[in-house]
Amino acid sequence: MEGPKRVHLSESSGLTTDRSVALDSNPKLREIVERAASLFDERGYHRVSMEEIAAAVGIRKPSLYHYVHSKDEILALIHREFMDLVISRAEARQAVAMSPEQQLLEFMADILELMHTHRGHVRVFFEHHRELPDAERKIVWQERDRYEAMVEKVIRQGIDSGAFRPVDARLTTLALFGMCNWAYQWYKKGGPLRTREIAYMFWDLLLRGLHPG
Repeated sequence: MEGPKRVHLSESSGLTTDRSVALDSNPKLREIVERAASLFDERGYHRVSMEEIAAAVGIRKPSLYHYVHSKDEILALIHREFMDLVISRAEARQAVAMSPEQQLLEFMADILELMHTHRGHVRVFFEHHRELPDAERKIVWQERDRYEAMVEKVIRQGIDSGAFRPVDARLTTLALFGMCNWAYQWYKKGGPLRTREIAYMFWDLLLRGLHPG
């Protein structure tokens, strides 16, 4: 019997769109990516085998290769989906009138929310980007730089409008990501604070600092 058609990374002409379509139109491929991300989160990328990923999905290893060529391809899919998620949310907001302050809050909330809904993706993205094949790593870094530029643009707009005091926009952008990105190390589902509440506290610190005035 002929297996499902494979749509591999080398066939994608765009940075992320084709892979999102592949995941959305292929439930089994999405399940493979999600189960693999959870395993990588629990045990680390290098300790998980293709046999274990297949078992987690409920298929045999040969069947797994109908969907992906290798563990590296799964890793790339996780990275691309992570960037798809944050960029698509940011792009959707561009059609909505929001102040620079509100936009920054939403950027922070997006990242922190993924730590709740896509914990494995987040850990993989921050800890295993060096394991990506060179071509894929370049694509992911391009998307990361694009996303950072979106945040920096909002900060510059806030400075120009007088909503923010004149600061180094690039350094402030890095500070925002520094606050949010590391939270996956300590955030736990079921804790006393929801991700949105944490985002608001981080946002308040970024905008107002610790000064009581």
